Formats: sequence, structure tokens, C-alpha cells
Amino acid sequence: MYAHDEVRGWGAQGPSDDVIDAASSLLRMLADPTRMRILWILGQREYDVAALTDDLQAARPTVSQHLAKLKLAGLVQSRKEGRRSLYSVRDLHLQELLTEVFSAADHQTNALPDHRRSIAHDINDQAG
Repeated sequence: MYAHDEVRGWGAQGPSDDVIDAASSLLRMLADPTRMRILWILGQREYDVAALTDDLQAARPTVSQHLAKLKLAGLVQSRKEGRRSLYSVRDLHLQELLTEVFSAADHQTNALPDHRRSIAHDINDQAG
């Protein structure tokens, strides 16, 4: 449990319907591999469309479309620098979410042990 869980009063019932709806929308936006890659890259530093296109080895129109969707969803922000638009992730929570999702996927794809089982096992070993 995180400290902000108690502040928001989520407890056993969990977050409100509005928060759950917003989370579902966020996860749907993240359900595309190209958008996940874009968000991961933008979490490292600002990029323009040309640099993102090079790093992703994707077509510029594809990258531009995904950036537009991410910006409309409020997940990325942009700022002008001369004639270029530089994009970045809006919120640190998004980078943390991606890190956790990629970590969980890494555990699943590489058959790594579950953290909860390891912790429970350690507790049982200490008690026994």
C-alpha cells in the first residue's frame, strides 16, 4: 500500500468509478507497442518527430499520428523551439507505470520468480 492510498481513502473498495474509468482509458492508450516505445523514449528526454522517427525506425506519419493521440490524451506535452516541436512525457507517474509494466512483462517472458511469492517464502522461512 502506498501513502497516497490512505489519503484518497481508497482502502478495500478501491478508487472511485471516475478514477477507474480514467485508468482504463490510460491503459487502452498504452496498449499499442509503438505508443509504449514512444512514451518510454520521451520519458528519457525531449525529442522532436524526426529524432523519434530515427530512434523508432518508423515512418514519420505513423510517429506523428501516435504523438497526436498521446498529446490529445494528455500523456505528452510539446513546446516550440524555433520551428521544431519538442515532445516529452507529462508526468513521472507514466514513466513509473511503464517501468512496472515492462518489469512484470520481463518476469513473465523470462520465467523470473514472482516477488510476492519470494517475500512470502522468506517470511515463512524466518518464522519456521
